[in-house]
Amino acid sequence: MTTSNVELRAQQPTILSFAKDLPNQCSLAGLACTLLSIYFSIIGVYEAAMIGMVWAVGFDWADGLIARRMKGRTGTDSQFGGQLDVLIDIISYGVAPVALLLSFGEFSWIFLPGAFIMLAAGVIRLSYFSTFGLTGEKYTGLALDNNSLILVFIFLFASLFSQGVFSFILYASCVGLAILNVSPIKTPKLSGNPRNVYLLAIYTLAITAIYGWKLL
Repeated sequence: MTTSNVELRAQQPTILSFAKDLPNQCSLAGLACTLLSIYFSIIGVYEAAMIGMVWAVGFDWADGLIARRMKGRTGTDSQFGGQLDVLIDIISYGVAPVALLLSFGEFSWIFLPGAFIMLAAGVIRLSYFSTFGLTGEKYTGLALDNNSLILVFIFLFASLFSQGVFSFILYASCVGLAILNVSPIKTPKLSGNPRNVYLLAIYTLAITAIYGWKLL
């Protein structure tokens, strides 16, 4: 091993050192919310699952706002945070909605194609974004975080239908969102505007209050 390699290893930060970074802590808090959402979807407590899902988006948007306002973050910090975000997005906006769809469909095989379409569209879109980034100030395709925001709103009307009917409404919604995720449409980066982050905070609190009341 050369001297330069030894020096590089000596300067390389430890894995857990990145857990002290506030934006990364925010990202991990969102991951915890996603885990709760998946758990409650599986056991059929959908109101709690919706709360976890919307808070996951809230933390996802907040970590970017915090990162942009923090001083002293290095390029390595930003690169690590970006990689962490993408990996968490796969779970938050891919696995969590799929868990909701399958669970509400009582894990019938009929829902597997829709679940695969949504999951595949999610990873393809994230890979595309990691490769090409933004086009100007806009995304190509509907950003995945919008899926969760839309689904928690749609789910407010679940009680108006039988489970069988609403399960197919949810199915169609998930497939429709997946199509929009990989479509060539241009959509604005809503999380990049601090005003939108504050609007999301209001939406998150309102959704939490509504579903919290339903849990009582």
